[in-house]
Amino acid sequence: MRIVIAFLLFAPFTGFSQKDTLVKKLDSLSIKSDSLKNGAGNNINPKAYNEQTTLNFHNYFLLLGNDFKQQATLPFKVKKKDRYTIAKFAALTAAVSFIDEPVSHYAVHLKNSSDAVSSASRYITQFGGLYEIYALTGMAAYGMVFKDEKIKTTTLLATQSYLTAGAIQIVLKFVTSRQRPLYIDKRTNENEPIFHGLFFHFKSQSNSNSKSSSFPSGHTTAAFAAATVYALEYRNKPLIPILSYSAATLIGLSRITENKHWPTDVLVGAALGFLSGKQVVNNYHRFSKIKQPQQEKLKALSFNMQYFYGKLLPGVTYSL
Repeated sequence: MRIVIAFLLFAPFTGFSQKDTLVKKLDSLSIKSDSLKNGAGNNINPKAYNEQTTLNFHNYFLLLGNDFKQQATLPFKVKKKDRYTIAKFAALTAAVSFIDEPVSHYAVHLKNSSDAVSSASRYITQFGGLYEIYALTGMAAYGMVFKDEKIKTTTLLATQSYLTAGAIQIVLKFVTSRQRPLYIDKRTNENEPIFHGLFFHFKSQSNSNSKSSSFPSGHTTAAFAAATVYALEYRNKPLIPILSYSAATLIGLSRITENKHWPTDVLVGAALGFLSGKQVVNNYHRFSKIKQPQQEKLKALSFNMQYFYGKLLPGVTYSL
């Protein structure tokens, strides 16, 4: 899986993507401040998902590669107006880091003291892993069987967001090597939210999950990556965004009660998933804008001559 993600991550920088002018168009649109900002101008009418805008095998991987490229290069293209938002989020993350340990300890205590919380936590946390893949597969199958192009496209976009966010969180885990809450440092005999940095090797312990890096939460990242896609594509149906983000939030909280992640792992994972989903959705609608014939082009105004009651008269034809 990691090999596949690594290949897709570097694919956009190869000659494959450079030969397709569509990639250049997508990139040129992505740097413009237009109606696509924040997804506000995206056309989510079911009729907009048609033969011209469908995600076939070629278009899916072309967009996926372009998503990787845009997300990987985004830190180098941050605008001045966005730096304040980044600074505020960094400050929030720093503030939450001070309560990482007490919140984590309280969550574990809450789980251990309540059978209901324990059962719910174990059940919910599964939906941030394999269960989410099963759910996406089921929705894609529904879209294909019932020929619902919108839900099929939305689900394919969710998988793109899932993959791109997943690749970034793998890189962050490798770079940060943060200690998980269930990892006991043999030097201090404590579990602390420490960042060990590059090339650190966690020593094997009884719980195999403790050996992998904690930052950010992969389950939370994946949950918000998919949830954001559905929330944006069905923003005209308020219940769907509420359900999507609520489910993703519960998955994130379950990673704390399961003692797998610190609160800041979950917070950053949620932000990463959200940003990935937003980028994937907007990039698809840039693609859709390029591929979908403009409505104005479907209207034609022409001048001609018509023979009417023995006379040749000028005429105007307007067709929809």
